[in-house]
Amino acid sequence: MGLNRRDFLKYAAGLLGTTLLPVGRVADLFAAAATMPMRTLGRTGAKVSWLGLGGFNVGIDSFTDETAVDFIHYALDHGVTFLDNSREYVNGRAEDRMGKALQGTWRDKAFLMTKNCAHDRSYAGSMRSLEESLRALRTDHLDLWMFHEINYADDPAALFDRGGIQAALDARAQGKVRFIGFSGHKDPELHLELLRRPFPWDAVMIPLGIMDWHDEKRSFTRRVLPVLKGRNIGIIGFKTQGGFLSGVPEKIGVSHRDCIRYAMGHNPSVVLVGMESMAQLEENLETIMTARPMTPAEQRKVVAKGAKFAHEPRMEIYKNTPDYDSALGKELHGIR
Repeated sequence: MGLNRRDFLKYAAGLLGTTLLPVGRVADLFAAAATMPMRTLGRTGAKVSWLGLGGFNVGIDSFTDETAVDFIHYALDHGVTFLDNSREYVNGRAEDRMGKALQGTWRDKAFLMTKNCAHDRSYAGSMRSLEESLRALRTDHLDLWMFHEINYADDPAALFDRGGIQAALDARAQGKVRFIGFSGHKDPELHLELLRRPFPWDAVMIPLGIMDWHDEKRSFTRRVLPVLKGRNIGIIGFKTQGGFLSGVPEKIGVSHRDCIRYAMGHNPSVVLVGMESMAQLEENLETIMTARPMTPAEQRKVVAKGAKFAHEPRMEIYKNTPDYDSALGKELHGIR
């Protein structure tokens, strides 16, 4: 018939639409033709899939416990090893569902990351967050533990002064954590402040979307990314689509595939994407397995498409509004 992959999926949907087999699984017929690119997570030496599965969405209402488990298994079966999560995502439901998916030998397939949501940054709070995560994820260790949401001016000092860092070091010594890192999406200066401290960070999570480039002072891509590369720290790029409420790709006239390719072009260890349907997972698997990263010239072209929106706050709502900030973080900092 001469069908390409996408046409075949449409054809198969017509044939299988009344069966119990999810249409996405017919992609298995094409699996031999493409493989998941693997990357090294900075100086850790750990190998991780270039596409990472964002954990927040597996906790939302569009999934049930059963379909979330199937979704995670499908990703693992198709080469996605890097799994993201956080103790606070959907009030713990995201970790709980991921833990159900990782029971048995499935845990062996995953490089598992979750984040500490103890916004007081204390030793006791951090240890409590870690133990709750381990129970929910049904594992005795994390591959990577992140300090979540370094978003507030007092966060960098609090990690060291209130005992969070010591908790991470003790957890690593106890074999409960392999690697230590931090994440944030507000201000690159906060990332740089932590990077200036004498601590050997294993990985750092930064926004790596097209719109991030425009404001040099607030650009993680321009200010933080070169530091991470220079020190061979693992780079986890997220917010590649500009945020799910902003509609960046549609507004500036690029595709979701372009956004992934743009992030790939910056050569991060992981391109982390939140996905809420099998169709999105299929699309991103295809992109990461078959598309080439954007060249610098191609990146400049797509950045230029967003120039007229550079000062529109909701194009980067994770930086410019509290919409993406956790409820606990906002409460502790007096933000409604």
